Amino acid sequence: MELLDVMQQRYSVRKFDTKNIEEEKLDKILEAGRIAPTACNFQPQRILVIRKKENIDKLKKCTPFTFDAPVILLVCVDKDISWVRKYDKKNHGEIDVSIVTAQMMLEAASIGIGSTWVCSFDPQKVKEEFCLPSNYEPINILPLGYPKKEGKPSEKHYERYELSKTVFYEEF
Repeated sequence: MELLDVMQQRYSVRKFDTKNIEEEKLDKILEAGRIAPTACNFQPQRILVIRKKENIDKLKKCTPFTFDAPVILLVCVDKDISWVRKYDKKNHGEIDVSIVTAQMMLEAASIGIGSTWVCSFDPQKVKEEFCLPSNYEPINILPLGYPKKEGKPSEKHYERYELSKTVFYEEF
């Protein structure tokens, strides 16, 4: 399948089957994140793979949006090693882990695994529940699993502006 086709067909899965993800598929998803480009190749992503029921229950204390996925990735940035732009001191760690997350989502979709990007969570509670080091900042949560047969994209999924509304050439 062409990459653009994967991107067009991928949707935020909010109903997961109970079937576990095979290790080789999970490894491919994690590898897609590992090879993602990051500023200065500093690779500040730190990903916690959550599969045990007791750890998923911990995560449920931080967000209601786990969707009963069998695997959940907690994607963090190590703020001590992410690149900082010298002009305005902007830390690019969030951008880096967003690229990492996007690549993992696309790889997941290409091998039949569903995902959804979750940003609605209490980051301080996540840090406490998982005893994260102070330099780790949780950025997003990525539930993964096989989509349930009755699952479908949200009504707004296919609504997209025409390129002319979002892309501007030098004539602006």
